[in-house]
Amino acid sequence: MTSPLRRPLIAGNWKMNLTLVQSVELARAVKDGVAAAAGETAVCVPFTSIAAVAGVLKGSSVRLGGQDCFWEASGAFTGEVSTGMLVDAGCQMVILGHSERRKLFNDTDETVNKKLAAALKAGLTPIVCIGETLEERETQKTWRVLETQLAGGLQGFAPADLSKVVIAYEPVWAIGTGKTASPAQAQEAHLFVRGQLEKLYGKAFALGVRVLYGGSVTAENVDTLMAQPDVDGALVGGASLKKDSFLRIMGFATA
Repeated sequence: MTSPLRRPLIAGNWKMNLTLVQSVELARAVKDGVAAAAGETAVCVPFTSIAAVAGVLKGSSVRLGGQDCFWEASGAFTGEVSTGMLVDAGCQMVILGHSERRKLFNDTDETVNKKLAAALKAGLTPIVCIGETLEERETQKTWRVLETQLAGGLQGFAPADLSKVVIAYEPVWAIGTGKTASPAQAQEAHLFVRGQLEKLYGKAFALGVRVLYGGSVTAENVDTLMAQPDVDGALVGGASLKKDSFLRIMGFATA
């Protein structure tokens, strides 16, 4: 079970799914069920649904996040959304560097770092994603990839700057594939991440950072994943789109 220093966080990533009506309906179900949650709950919704979902969640403990942001405050950047726009629409969090953004839209450690600076300046809680591909795992490069992505993404910040940061470890080979890292594999990776954070910023900082697991988290496997001492929550994809499964994940049990 996660350390008492770190409050568990279950964050749903709705990706490019749901209409406004569907988003409002699901947000209402999450709000109604949050009293039974075992930790903190967040939903990261499509840009078009943020304002509507913010209205539903107002006054509740459910936190609202965007799925990405741009690093400039405003300007001629067609199709992009700034951190100020996210805050104005009702967000408290933002996902950065998701593997789908890295793979499909060429996000790099450098751009993640710039987005992180913008998110922190705006007062958002950033969920910074890291993780290896199947090829990288099979060629024994997992630790090098995680070390590089962490150092690059967090470069230039002092520990005090990063007090709100959440890290999400997502083995890319487990995202949307139905494959999940075993609890032992997840724990091993999370322990490594915490060790890298200690090298970068010291033990006290590393012990306080929440490290989430992402990659085909389901109602069936969440309990065993959350029972691991360095797994502090989950970034949930497909299962967060189904009311019953996400409510079960929110109410995970480790004993």
